[in-house]
Amino acid sequence: MKQIYSKLLMVSLAILVAMTSFIAQPTNIQAQELELDAESAILVDADTGKVLYAKDPDIALPPASMTKIMTEYLVLEAIENGEITWETTTQISDYAYSISANPEFSGIGLTQDKPYTVKELYEAMAIFSDNGTTIALAELVSGSEGEFVKRMNQKAEEMGLPDFQFVNSTGLDNSSLGDNYPEGTDPNGTDMLSARSLALLAYNLINDYPHALDISSQIETEFEGYKVENLNWMLPHEATYLKQFYYEGIDGLKTGYTGLAGYTFTGTAERDGRRLITVVMRTDSKEARFEQTARLMDYGFSQFENKELFAAGYQLKDKETIPVAKGKEDQVAVSIGEEISLPIKKGDEELYKLEYNIDEDKLNEDGELVAPVKKGDKIGTAQLVFTGDNDYGYITNTTNLSVDLIADEAVEKSNWFMLALGAVGDFFSGIFSSVVDMVKGWFS
Repeated sequence: MKQIYSKLLMVSLAILVAMTSFIAQPTNIQAQELELDAESAILVDADTGKVLYAKDPDIALPPASMTKIMTEYLVLEAIENGEITWETTTQISDYAYSISANPEFSGIGLTQDKPYTVKELYEAMAIFSDNGTTIALAELVSGSEGEFVKRMNQKAEEMGLPDFQFVNSTGLDNSSLGDNYPEGTDPNGTDMLSARSLALLAYNLINDYPHALDISSQIETEFEGYKVENLNWMLPHEATYLKQFYYEGIDGLKTGYTGLAGYTFTGTAERDGRRLITVVMRTDSKEARFEQTARLMDYGFSQFENKELFAAGYQLKDKETIPVAKGKEDQVAVSIGEEISLPIKKGDEELYKLEYNIDEDKLNEDGELVAPVKKGDKIGTAQLVFTGDNDYGYITNTTNLSVDLIADEAVEKSNWFMLALGAVGDFFSGIFSSVVDMVKGWFS
């Protein structure tokens, strides 16, 4: 009987282990793989610009109102440059008024023959995605939306956005603007941006003008006597039906929708000193764009952590010293000039290595540094290289992170006597070698 009980116990334990393994397996797969219901998406670390995940990030698609991130940037830049202030006032043109009065577009209605401050217009644009106020700001900054569009494309070029086309300040299709489409643009044109470009645009806005997040995180604002709620459902709204979308740490950035673009969202969140940027494009619904953003955020915060891979002063194991010519020492130790820290996926620490490059203009024809060498002199760069799979690179144009390679000590130039003695030694060494070669020739 005891044997029967023992066998039953062993079988039960085996079944329990098998069930535990089966149940745990999907979790492990989910941790390693991320499937999103979006045509294009990207996840970026906002401090380093490191791309943590990407799905077809280089497809140029209509961004809808996410275009307004560039408008926000240029308005804030104009304030910084002293072109306008938060208290500068402007009135509403016929064009901006007609867009604001159109119920098909985002907006709560503007009043003509009334001064509005830049602060009022900006908040309505950033919080409620109002199109009329966006146009009013573009006209204020550049005189006309057409001129403002030129400025948008110039700034995109300066930022190095890889895929972009701006034809208006709002993200609406030009065909929906009638005769008011911006001068110099295609009457049937549409703004086009890739997820990578949008992430880089958001990266620049957040790092250059962090105050933008103080505004984009406001749950509601008062405008024209009405309270308007932020279209970002991931903020802590009081409405019960929106609480399911709340995400801890979210403080921006911009929603978007047109029939051509689908439902889009550029989001950003900060937790425990780490900030992430996400972009999802062409999702199926308002709910989906926030659900997919939450999946990206969860993946970034749970699977990655900031790690110091190499400390300042780390010496490359395959090249700890560099030969030096005409110096009191014939070599100099080198190391990296600053630490290298990155958000690293758990378990990937050992997949990173450093490769060095010595500046060619610092070497003689024999590949040596020439004395004198000062301590701390930059003699080249060390690049961080990932040897595993799925390295998504950086949101900037950098392929690999690089730091300065510096001399750890000084090497003084040898005095004239020792240089002369060395030259004489080299001379006789050359003669001796020639004699040896000649003798070998006689007996060969």
